[in-house]
Amino acid sequence: MGKMRQILVIGNNTNGCTSVHEKLAYEIGQEIAMSDSVLITGGLGGVMTAAAHGAHDANGMTVGIIPQDDAAMANPFCDVVIPTGMGFARDFLNALAADGVIIVGGGSGTLSEACAAYMSKKPMVAIRNLDSSINPYIDGFLDHRENIKIIGVDTPKDAVQKILELISE
Repeated sequence: MGKMRQILVIGNNTNGCTSVHEKLAYEIGQEIAMSDSVLITGGLGGVMTAAAHGAHDANGMTVGIIPQDDAAMANPFCDVVIPTGMGFARDFLNALAADGVIIVGGGSGTLSEACAAYMSKKPMVAIRNLDSSINPYIDGFLDHRENIKIIGVDTPKDAVQKILELISE
């Protein structure tokens, strides 16, 4: 058995996470599990909890890389918890651990993780039509370097299918 694909899901934390974000993230988590990929999240609330919950319910493997140094801070749907004690610097670990990234809304923390993934040329897809810091960059690039285009998608199924396609290229 070779290395499993690792897909990072990022987006709104508890603050700013709506029922729409949660539903999308839950379904993305399910789709990731059904694709035999490992779900990685920041291990906390909002989109991270919803995605991990979806993957957990579909019998998938979930990893939470949390900024705190106490594993108990992770959401209950993380099978593996990596407490970093690194605060926001853990965004770079999340991005580097991933083969691809799916973005569901988000604010400055999400943008930070997207920037880390962008600098590492990790494939990224983002759900369209959500109020998000990433909106100006969907179907475009984060800067003039044009490292990797953030591909816009409309559904959880499209998000996972597209990220799998981009990972395999």
